[in-house]
Amino acid sequence: MALEPEGNNRLLQDVLARPDNETCADCGNPEPDWASLTLGVFVCQACSLLHRSIPHISRVKSVQDTWDASEVELMAAMGNSAAKAKYEQKVPAFYYRPTHTDCKLLREQWIRAKYERNEFEFIEKQEPYSAGYREGFLWKRGRDNGQFLSRKFIISEREGALKYFNKQDARDPKAIMKIETLNATFQPAKIGNPCGLQITYLKDNSTRNIFVYHSDAKEMVDWFNAIRAARFHYLQVAFPGASDEELVPKLTRNFMKEGFMEKTGPKHTEGFKKRWFTMDDRRLMYFKDPLDAYARGEVFIGSKENSYTVLSGLPPSTQGYHWNHGITIVTPDRKFLFACETEAEQRDWIAAFQRVINRPMRPQEYAVEAHFKHKP
Repeated sequence: MALEPEGNNRLLQDVLARPDNETCADCGNPEPDWASLTLGVFVCQACSLLHRSIPHISRVKSVQDTWDASEVELMAAMGNSAAKAKYEQKVPAFYYRPTHTDCKLLREQWIRAKYERNEFEFIEKQEPYSAGYREGFLWKRGRDNGQFLSRKFIISEREGALKYFNKQDARDPKAIMKIETLNATFQPAKIGNPCGLQITYLKDNSTRNIFVYHSDAKEMVDWFNAIRAARFHYLQVAFPGASDEELVPKLTRNFMKEGFMEKTGPKHTEGFKKRWFTMDDRRLMYFKDPLDAYARGEVFIGSKENSYTVLSGLPPSTQGYHWNHGITIVTPDRKFLFACETEAEQRDWIAAFQRVINRPMRPQEYAVEAHFKHKP
């Protein structure tokens, strides 16, 4: 005898309560409340919207809807761990697995790579980002005029570098970015393009920014993973005893925090100026504009064991600020004074600084601190 719809939905809740189904199959968000009937996975609402973009592969349904017995049986037979064993069986260690906090581009391309392109079932489909060499054209923002122009990029693990060329037939690259200091982070809002990627590298111990995008979402994510692959193989050579679990977090990183603050100069007598700040690990950089190629200055943030502290507020004699929510960073050399527009921003910045200061410095960070030149 067939169960009433309520009975089917109770059975579905039992399936959903299995440990492997307690988080979204695609981004790890807790308590997924949607399911793909065709793939047999439980997903969160945000990922269900991305599944709708591949209707030929995935048909989604809310777990609150009325379910019939055959649909519940399908979900019971598959579920998230069985789907993972099938669709994620050969994900390379370096490949970026997005979480619910990542941009839509990364989450959508992860879903398409798994279910539409079957990239992790057939290794040959991973060639675009795992071959150790990739070349192609990206739209790159001009340093001076802000225009995006088509530029040829090449990443070569053998040469240990990412290069780009200003002219199509140019023999010499305009810039050579060593894989050793390379980083990439998606910045769609800042760049004003859903595929916007910010690439950073060190040049003479200063950070250089490059902003790029591609009109094809897969192309852009393939570039991102090609950079991660190159970094992974570089680090495997640099740290031969390290496990994949130790190396993967070092491949690329998102900035700890970004936003506008006001700052004053070293004498604390100049007026405060509004600047865009980026906290990248232990480097606090400030720019006149969020899309500047070079920082106006960089501040090294060490650890509390090395006499770095962050304080709420500004010294009593401070003048010339427009925003009222001050922050003082004390370093062994001097104090840096900043002001935030809102109390919430002040709180978030202090929390970001505190996280870094609370973390003991690694041996190589002492070398960075020693080289660091505080720019005025």
